[in-house]
Amino acid sequence: MTVWWEEAGWEALGARAGRTRLPGWDCTAGLVVGEHGALMIDAGSSLGEGARLRTATRRLLAQLGGDLRVTHLALTHPHFDHVLGAAAFAGAEVFGAVGTDAVFVRERDVLVTDAVRHGLDAAEAAEAGDVLVRPHQQVSGERTLDLGGVQVLLAHLGPAHTAHDLVVLVPGERAVVFCGDLVEESGEPQAGPDAAPAHWPAALDRLLELGGRDAVYVPGHGAVVDAAFVRAQRDGLASRFGVS
Repeated sequence: MTVWWEEAGWEALGARAGRTRLPGWDCTAGLVVGEHGALMIDAGSSLGEGARLRTATRRLLAQLGGDLRVTHLALTHPHFDHVLGAAAFAGAEVFGAVGTDAVFVRERDVLVTDAVRHGLDAAEAAEAGDVLVRPHQQVSGERTLDLGGVQVLLAHLGPAHTAHDLVVLVPGERAVVFCGDLVEESGEPQAGPDAAPAHWPAALDRLLELGGRDAVYVPGHGAVVDAAFVRAQRDGLASRFGVS
């Protein structure tokens, strides 16, 4: 089943899970496919990028036949490069960690300003901010989604990279864990003003407990890594921020 991921230009992570690396900020966009629906993980940095991602996803799902579509969207954390494309997935039920909704209400202009500061066209950023999709469901602790043939676990592990970090676990012979920016491979983990550095190593301890030593860990940016990489990044963060 992994062949059709690769034929559509996606990276296969297992029979039911794959991802693509979006241009610009090298963000991961993940997809988990069940018999009755599909879960998108993060939505890109703009409406245009979200629309291109939606088109690529439809093309991939069409290979399976039937009328499969993206029925659920999980936002791993409230940063522009992961959420501003969400409006492209009209009809999907949107999930975020508890508190994400309040961030979108209170700090929408901050998200737009941050997007422009990082190089997104100002008009594109403003347009995406105007239609910013707030989560329909907020996850506190853990929540299971049944996509038909696969049950996916959403877990709120923050505060760490932000106060609202959501990860997605896809069970299987080798589990797949979409980490959001709790883990980064293509550069040093970024700790902005909304980060909680003192809690980040503990969040990665919980992430490793959740996935286990044999899981595939998918960073928010960069190549897929293993548990040893996550453990090393955890220890590096502990040293960097002076916590155990």
